[in-house]
Amino acid sequence: MAYQHILVPVDGSEISFSAVRHAAKIAKAFGGQLSLISLIAEDPFTEADFYYSSSIMKEYFVQAHANAKNALKEATAIAATEGIEAQSRIVTGLVNAEHIAKTADEVKADLIVMGSHGRKGFQKMILGSFAQDVLGASEIPVLIVKK
Repeated sequence: MAYQHILVPVDGSEISFSAVRHAAKIAKAFGGQLSLISLIAEDPFTEADFYYSSSIMKEYFVQAHANAKNALKEATAIAATEGIEAQSRIVTGLVNAEHIAKTADEVKADLIVMGSHGRKGFQKMILGSFAQDVLGASEIPVLIVKK
């Protein structure tokens, strides 16, 4: 199967940048395109049981957008070193597996490549496995990069 459009969620971690490297190599091999996204929660305090001020939200959005822009800039540079010109964008909404699967559908991706932090034991039980959730939510293949 030749992958023509690969989606890579980027969170600024080394493992997400490793996923970009892998995806860029695949895109280059198949002559495909690469889309990089960074997810930002619209309201990170949705489930909070306290009230917060709009200044807290403004500060959160300013910092979240700056972090996402920096991560996407670095990811785009990584793809360029592999000879691939990647499209990148910030996606706001819910930061969950379903949102990644929905974005993959919107951009008509035929492969998702993402990093896995490899949490085990208690950490996995408490924090869950985001990569595993994407596997369950996606109707297209998902390649999990661990290094």
